[in-house]
Amino acid sequence: MSNYPRDEFDAIEEHSARHGVHRSSLDPQRRSLMPLMVVGVVALCVGLLAFFIMPKMFNTTTPPAAVVAQSSTAAPSATAAPATPSAAPSTAPAETPTPTPTPTPTPTPTAVVDKTVPVAIFNAAGVSGLAASYAGRVQADGWMVSQSANWAGQPQATSVIFYSDVAQKGNAEALSALLGIPALLETPELGVPLAVVLGPGA
Repeated sequence: MSNYPRDEFDAIEEHSARHGVHRSSLDPQRRSLMPLMVVGVVALCVGLLAFFIMPKMFNTTTPPAAVVAQSSTAAPSATAAPATPSAAPSTAPAETPTPTPTPTPTPTPTAVVDKTVPVAIFNAAGVSGLAASYAGRVQADGWMVSQSANWAGQPQATSVIFYSDVAQKGNAEALSALLGIPALLETPELGVPLAVVLGPGA
């Protein structure tokens, strides 16, 4: 039997668990706890950050600036003077507004007709007996006729009732309605209070 020199493969420990060059150790290796501790510390830091820092960064319940300003301005006034107590609710019934009456227009007083004022009747139409005919109608209505004659003034184009002043206007209007003569003219030149001048077509 040949004797070979001893090498590294011939040195075998008595209690070694290795059984060959390509066999892995059969003893379970102890795992290190350092990575697990690092992961735990990092997780703890993340949790603390999320609990304390994140709510302040994303706080949506902050009151608006207008509300903060209002509360800051209302605080001194509340401390400056105490609020007066509100009055007790009134038990009296509310007064209903009275409607304002609309003013009724006052009727214009009608002019007083004085039929005792003498009326002069003149014929300017050239028709015989015309003045006497109208004088009869005026007297039948209660008027007093002072004279009935032909017209000696300027020719008239139509019938006219003359009155001397404003006080006789009511009487002139009454004669106008009675005789159907719409033309009225104020003039003191005739010297009579009322004068009926009968023109063409009367």
